[in-house]
Amino acid sequence: MSDSIILGIESSCDDTSAAIIKGNSILSNIAANQAIHKEYGGVVPELASRAHQQNIIPVVEKSFTKANIQQNAISAIGFTRGPGLLGSLLVGTSFAKSLAMSLNVPLIEVNHLQAHILAHFIEDANPVPPTFPFLCLTVSGGHTMIVLVKDYFDMEIVGKTIDDAAGEAFDKIGKIFDLDYPAGPIIDRLAKEGNPDAFTFNKPRLENYDYSFSGIKTSVLYFIQKEVRKNPDFIKENLNDLCASVQKTIIEILMKKLEKAAKELNVKDVAIAGGVSANSALRTAMEVNRERLGWNIYIPKFEYTTDNAAMIAMVAKLKFERGEFTDLRTTATAKYDL
Repeated sequence: MSDSIILGIESSCDDTSAAIIKGNSILSNIAANQAIHKEYGGVVPELASRAHQQNIIPVVEKSFTKANIQQNAISAIGFTRGPGLLGSLLVGTSFAKSLAMSLNVPLIEVNHLQAHILAHFIEDANPVPPTFPFLCLTVSGGHTMIVLVKDYFDMEIVGKTIDDAAGEAFDKIGKIFDLDYPAGPIIDRLAKEGNPDAFTFNKPRLENYDYSFSGIKTSVLYFIQKEVRKNPDFIKENLNDLCASVQKTIIEILMKKLEKAAKELNVKDVAIAGGVSANSALRTAMEVNRERLGWNIYIPKFEYTTDNAAMIAMVAKLKFERGEFTDLRTTATAKYDL
């Protein structure tokens, strides 16, 4: 089983990706991004699904070429069934089913959120993989949740956002600042040159482990509207400080609940996953808590943070070893519980 070679396909949002895994080692991990969404300040579902149709064949071909693997050598095909944009998921699901049928290999459906978490078990994702049980802050443009991971496929959501995801908050606040989409990486870069204590924004007051990011978005909007009335160049003159202050606030919101959960659930192994786990301030906060709270932390390589097929292939490999296959009747689903 360790010699299994599996093709993973990811198409949940706006990145078309294909990867090939042998054992726990990634042989290729290819992605095609969709620049067209920058014009609209966010992902346009119809345009995303059309771009997937254009990208999926060349991306899969390139993944085989880079891995130096022939198509008839693969043992199975894993694909993202959900959650995500239905049109985008349909492209990946349909392609995976067609290719699996033509090659006469098993088909394995993968939960996208589960894949973000289990990416930590890719051979080169961490110096050592997490040990069970561990907490994983899974944070991206579409999802923000704290997951108690008891085993590979035994996961419990202990806290989640009740409105916007953290990545969505970064992007929407970036739009207020007139930054390009996606704004998260731009805010991260500009924040390095700013003062994180320059401005103060509202934080939610939820008692449990749940998150809320609609409040900070509204707080920033009203603050900017007030300041721009007094000085039309306020954003331009204070952009670095604004980005640093926003980033500090969002990271503090994330870490406060993660610390609370780790303490009350008595878990010392803590991981981050998802696109926002690439954020430098979040990574620094995790390092600080390793020293301050004695956490064993797991921070994935950058290439395994954003949507990628390597994480899909990793889950498919684990399911392949368990003989957990799906059939051609399976359908893509926009909502797919963890």
